[in-house]
Amino acid sequence: LLKRAKPNTEKNTAGYALWDVWDREDGSFDLTKLLCGSQGTLGLITDIKFRLIKPNRHSTLLVIFLREEHMRELGSLVEMVRGYDPESFEMYDNHTFAIIRKVLPDLIDKLGVGIVGFARRFIPEIKMMITGGVPKLVLLAEFTGYTLREAKCNARKVMKRVANEYDCAMHITRDKYEIRKYWTIRRDSFDMLRKYVKGKHTAPFIEDVCVRVDKLPDFLPKLYEILDEYDITYTIAGHIGSGNMHIIPLMDFSDKDIGKIIQELNERVFSLVFEYGGTMSAEHNDGLIRTPYLKDMYGEDVVKLFEQVKNIFDPYNIFNPGKKVGGDKNLVITSLRSYSF
Repeated sequence: LLKRAKPNTEKNTAGYALWDVWDREDGSFDLTKLLCGSQGTLGLITDIKFRLIKPNRHSTLLVIFLREEHMRELGSLVEMVRGYDPESFEMYDNHTFAIIRKVLPDLIDKLGVGIVGFARRFIPEIKMMITGGVPKLVLLAEFTGYTLREAKCNARKVMKRVANEYDCAMHITRDKYEIRKYWTIRRDSFDMLRKYVKGKHTAPFIEDVCVRVDKLPDFLPKLYEILDEYDITYTIAGHIGSGNMHIIPLMDFSDKDIGKIIQELNERVFSLVFEYGGTMSAEHNDGLIRTPYLKDMYGEDVVKLFEQVKNIFDPYNIFNPGKKVGGDKNLVITSLRSYSF
């Protein structure tokens, strides 16, 4: 039952990882696999030891611009790049470019380069947009090395391979300032937008979905189709190497229908994710919002096992109640009604 229930994804924090506790082959029984990712619902950690790794000194980015016609090849392209072991493999979509225009003053200030320096750093994007228009996705494959030459050599190998097999624009970053530009766009542009949009708040409820990379060419168009039916501002960014996407809409919480809209988006997006064998919680865990959908993801029999585990570790339900077990789909509506914006 547990083997069948385990999602076929590289990341998953939905529910309790019961499938990782007992290894039938070697007979091991490891409860740390259960406690890790349990979101504080089973106990408290009072002492922990980290094993750290020493990062390589230098890194560079291979930036891959994908147009709409490349989306059918997205899965195979990502798998090919991953074969060269990038340090990280990220992405952001065309909605992000629209946001950049709105947050331009803050972005220039954050990068600390001035308007001329900012324009110079966007020469690759300007050239690419002149020849092929705004890309549907921008992929950032980070390669590292003991020296900068080694890092760039690793990136060039991949660039040559991609150029031979895919007709898409690419660029290798020249220096650390250009690298910083891409990471700022990837991580901070949406946060900057909140300053310019009055009366709306970030709503992180469908922000951690994950499907297998080879499913992305079919999955992503359907995801966009659902999101575009609603009057919301959003971007899709995330960890393309693992098929993990973060979607955080800006929404007006004073709208009397906001709770119903969030519920409806939850139902539709999660149903799509489950249809493709994915998970609704790749990294950020279930929390109060996603816990009620664990039955939809795993089925009632598996959720009953989650409830038994919770009862063994926390019979008085004092550790983070309402998370992992005992969720309520109506909590969004009741919480928003009780809050004054």
